[in-house]
Amino acid sequence: MKKRHFLCMTDLNASELNAIIGRAMELKKQLAAGRAQPTLPGRVLAMIFEKSSTRTRVSFETAMAQLGGHAIFLSPDDTQLGRGEPLEDTARVLSKMVDIIMIRTFEHEKLRRFAQFADVPVINGLTDSFHPCQLLADIQTYQEHRGPIKGRTVAWVGDGNNVCQSYITAARMFDFTLRIACPDGYRPDMEVVNSAGSLVSISTDPETAMRDADLIVTDVWASMGQETESAARKKIFRPYQVNAALMQLAKKDALFMHCLPAHRGEEVTAEVIDGPQSVVWEEAGNRLHSQKALLEFLLSSVDK
Repeated sequence: MKKRHFLCMTDLNASELNAIIGRAMELKKQLAAGRAQPTLPGRVLAMIFEKSSTRTRVSFETAMAQLGGHAIFLSPDDTQLGRGEPLEDTARVLSKMVDIIMIRTFEHEKLRRFAQFADVPVINGLTDSFHPCQLLADIQTYQEHRGPIKGRTVAWVGDGNNVCQSYITAARMFDFTLRIACPDGYRPDMEVVNSAGSLVSISTDPETAMRDADLIVTDVWASMGQETESAARKKIFRPYQVNAALMQLAKKDALFMHCLPAHRGEEVTAEVIDGPQSVVWEEAGNRLHSQKALLEFLLSSVDK
């Protein structure tokens, strides 16, 4: 079978995404029961990081170790990428030495170019446009607590950033309603929004988005690379803080998620993120299991 990449949620179909999430839950149970199996012995994952990371790096390294393989950490400072080697050349070279590659970078176009010249599967570990691995973990977490997300209502409150845009693509693939509340000038890419049709709506009112929602999601107001905008963004986004008053508008059994790291007192209060409706720690932990399932899927597609 032809190699498959995972640069965006829409690179896989709904059936494949649901199968990965089901496998992730199975792998999680096996690990907890002490029955984990090394399904990828001898396989090597190259990890290219141009953005800093905690959860992405640790989850992918641990995933490969538990699956019997190995992960190699690469940064521009330690490789020829940092000395001007063309991206295309790096893709060609690494493809001769490793089985699969994960990249965490800034421009999504850079990821696309890399995948175009790679002979092995490429995974998006985060770009300025999308963070699809996070969505696998989020959907898994919701399903573990509340069952299928199909037909549910998700509220996104805050910046229309890469995670928000991944929620838009996830709404298409998993058939849930997404209501986004963000300030004017900070909306997600309208081409991405329009691709989801009536499943996605946008307003400037957090209360409209939150009312009777099954899941509430937010993220930091200033993402990596936007640090110089932090002070201005704090003023603009203050009405978009997820607090106890806003949470009361959602359904009583609504869950709260955040991809982390979080800034308590800014985009979310401590009362919410550390409260009983928050599942952020399981959400973070599920990055390990969903990515193990993703690695298995992508490498099995090459083997067929």
